[in-house]
Amino acid sequence: MVFARSYIRRSRAQSTIHHIVDPVAAHQALIQNADDFANQPASIFPASLAVWRNGERNYNITTADHGPHWRALRCNLTAHILHPSRVASLAPLLHEAAQDLVADLSARASAGGGEVAVRVPTNTALFGLVTLLCFGDMVDGQHRRAMGRVVRDYMHFVGELSPRFDGSMLSKLVNWRAFLRISALFDRQAELYRPLFAARRQSRSKVRGGTVHPYVDSLLDLRIADGDVRRALRESEMVGLVFEFLGAGTGTIAACVEWTLAHLINQPEIQARLRREIDDETTHGAMLSSKSLRSMPYLNAVVMESLRMHPPVCFILRGAHGEGAKELVGATAMPPDGLRVLFNLGDIGRDKATWTDPDEFRPERFLAGGEAENVGPLPVPKEIRMMPFGAGHRHCPGVGMGMMLIKCFLATLVGEFDWAPAAQDCSGGVDVTERNGFLKLMKKPLSARVTRRT
Repeated sequence: MVFARSYIRRSRAQSTIHHIVDPVAAHQALIQNADDFANQPASIFPASLAVWRNGERNYNITTADHGPHWRALRCNLTAHILHPSRVASLAPLLHEAAQDLVADLSARASAGGGEVAVRVPTNTALFGLVTLLCFGDMVDGQHRRAMGRVVRDYMHFVGELSPRFDGSMLSKLVNWRAFLRISALFDRQAELYRPLFAARRQSRSKVRGGTVHPYVDSLLDLRIADGDVRRALRESEMVGLVFEFLGAGTGTIAACVEWTLAHLINQPEIQARLRREIDDETTHGAMLSSKSLRSMPYLNAVVMESLRMHPPVCFILRGAHGEGAKELVGATAMPPDGLRVLFNLGDIGRDKATWTDPDEFRPERFLAGGEAENVGPLPVPKEIRMMPFGAGHRHCPGVGMGMMLIKCFLATLVGEFDWAPAAQDCSGGVDVTERNGFLKLMKKPLSARVTRRT
């Protein structure tokens, strides 16, 4: 299904966003006509502010058009951080971050009569890990907390602005204060990152003395084509790439962990079955390797069902060109800057023609013999049934690391604690109403009663 919403602008007669809300149309667009849907549109959201800074055009992987520059940035991230061989070596760092979260939740439970709020400590633990992967060991606690505030504030402001911002001149005038705030956040992040860039130029070391070099080192070494020459990245470009790395690696993972725990609390029989698998496959408190995580099919099924129902990113935007794109969305003409197409990931994952009882949390559908036993986090060429990490040329390059982080944190939390409803939720269960903004979050942040297992 494809439908369109039109917005009137002063600068052009009409600006239309075409919405794709079912898997068949998404497959036709992103798989069968992948080249036509390979670019980002001229953004209607404040992320466009990140591109033009100080009179220079500064692309990150998200905003760059499909082409040599985009490939250089994406390949650099994949080769140095996200390659499967690199991800497997991160197990000690993931274990350290997960154990830090366990300690934090235990302390909060002791202080709060056994009840904890999940979102803040989960974000804190993940942001500490991602900061470590980005900058190495040189970031102290105060600096890390300041960077975390910038990322959270950005997501908050964009999440609040996105539903009411349609790209029109009137919308820009009405929301001018929010635009100024977001612009100030970009300036603030540059202030925070520049001394860290300088420090890495002076002295480089591997993360925790292991085998992984921080992401920033690869950006310092990267050379990109600029006309007939190859040049280093400008500092302003590095700021955007680092901000993208820190933001994408934290909020989406934390959101999935929170959603999954909420369902495990509401359905204790699923929590008990998952815990049995974790206890059978791991030693209490031991480090979880990528191999041990792969040996837990029910853990994978629980994570996949959570991602199907609550993809952390609400939608993806594409700029479409070509006759195939025009025919697919039913456009009568191709605008000079291309069509703007929005894929609603939540609707695609809950399509009634694709899934049995799509609004019910049923991990068993992803086990052998289930209706989705061969469905993974990325769609196969033949069909799309869900796409929490996107699809086509611009799918999320961090899917492997993202799945490992989610599974590692969930296995640790379910193995270490019994999870039950907070006192306020005992009668009706945890409220799983969604709030769509920059991310798809629980409208009411999860609070739970946790009991440490011995």
